[in-house]
Amino acid sequence: MLEQKYQSLVAILQDMKKVVVAFSGGVDSTFLLKVAVDTLGKEQVLAVTADSETYPTSERIEAQSLAERIGANHQVIETSELAIPGYTENDKNRCYFCKNSLFDHLVPIMKERGFANIVYGVIADDMSEYRPGMRAAKEQGVRGPLQEADLYKEEIRELSKQMDLPTWDKPSFACLSSRIAYGETITKEKLTKVEKSEAFLKTVGVRQVRVRTHENIARIEVEPQDMDKIVKNYTRITEKLQEYGYQFVTMDLAGYKSGSMNKELSHKKQEAILTVYN
Repeated sequence: MLEQKYQSLVAILQDMKKVVVAFSGGVDSTFLLKVAVDTLGKEQVLAVTADSETYPTSERIEAQSLAERIGANHQVIETSELAIPGYTENDKNRCYFCKNSLFDHLVPIMKERGFANIVYGVIADDMSEYRPGMRAAKEQGVRGPLQEADLYKEEIRELSKQMDLPTWDKPSFACLSSRIAYGETITKEKLTKVEKSEAFLKTVGVRQVRVRTHENIARIEVEPQDMDKIVKNYTRITEKLQEYGYQFVTMDLAGYKSGSMNKELSHKKQEAILTVYN
């Protein structure tokens, strides 16, 4: 079954002929870039990474290293989500504004460089979650070959491991804005506070971590097996995060969950939104 899905992905890319890959350096986009280069050849693929205030510098550096390892042509562009009208207000359409702006940057590159399609790392798992960025992709004709091939995260990790990609077990990552509660204005200062806090938490041995921000409250999410590391270092963690600007530091006993801020949206709203995007 997995081999069939992989061959389906190859066929989808072959049909596209020349692609611009929206490349973040995460598990999914790295796998997509690798298969695209292997399938179409280096000159038929261009990886483009957006460098903005909503992603840590370390992620951009890693993306550059991964593109070089894969042997892909790679371009880094400067973007600013905070300058996008409607983005900083941080309502439920925040990710739509972000993806729409990203694709606005990629479409001219695609046309100028003579490529045929833009692809990004949406996967099968995303079809059952709240992903407003999918609407932006649909509107701009951007495709998601991984989702079209019905590939799920764990399958992508397995295939990445087989290809010896270092991202096969990389923790999932999303932009820093996803840490800030809906309705709370996004600022550069808050993004920096989140970035510093998560970087510090990784120094105590935690790999998968989110510092969800609710005004002056930090709600730390880690995998259940890592909770003892937070408890053992609670004094250091509390002092450091308060130094960064939080007043209260808490740990979510439910553990890490991708997109947990979406719980703030009612189930009915989520169902309606998913119906539109699917």
